[in-house]
Amino acid sequence: KAVGKVLPELNGKLTGMSFRVPTPNVSVVDLTCRLEKGASYDDIKAAVKSASETSMKGILGYTEDDVVSNDFVGDARSSIFDAKAG
Repeated sequence: KAVGKVLPELNGKLTGMSFRVPTPNVSVVDLTCRLEKGASYDDIKAAVKSASETSMKGILGYTEDDVVSNDFVGDARSSIFDAKAG
């Protein structure tokens, strides 16, 4: 429900789930969506990485590093895509 309220154009097109992680300043989201056409995980990673370097730079991050939630404490970006988590 919250996604549709924040991004009305996506209402009914995706679902997401968040859950608590044992850190005071970091959260995690497990996002599930239906795509209009098929895409491999590599395609999705490439699109997210491209957005993180262009139109969403400074807002969306992308990492292929081995990370844990504590690595993101103090990060100013709104979201970081952890490519190894997929």
